[in-house]
Amino acid sequence: MKDTFPKSSVMVIGEMIGYADGGVVSKQVLKSEAGNITLFSFDRDQGLSEHTAPFDALVQILDGEAEIMLGGETIRLKKGESVIMPAGVKHSLHAIIRFKMLLTMIRG
Repeated sequence: MKDTFPKSSVMVIGEMIGYADGGVVSKQVLKSEAGNITLFSFDRDQGLSEHTAPFDALVQILDGEAEIMLGGETIRLKKGESVIMPAGVKHSLHAIIRFKMLLTMIRG
């Protein structure tokens, strides 16, 4: 089961997750009926294969650089940049260099 972070505590969100050599790490920050927030780290050349999600999702890059295929279009994001992935649109992620992201999915 993924970790859920404590409420009412100050966090430096990018420091709340580390990298795993050759892997992907995820930690659940917050989960509710309204949606969830998950922190991810990807080592270089790691990623998530093409899939869809039933709800819009905001991706915020906290460190590094990622390539996102979104509806057949390639988007490169680096630290400080974000994109909203629309519900039902096929997407995949690939680490150009290792990166961390915060994924916020809102149901509705």
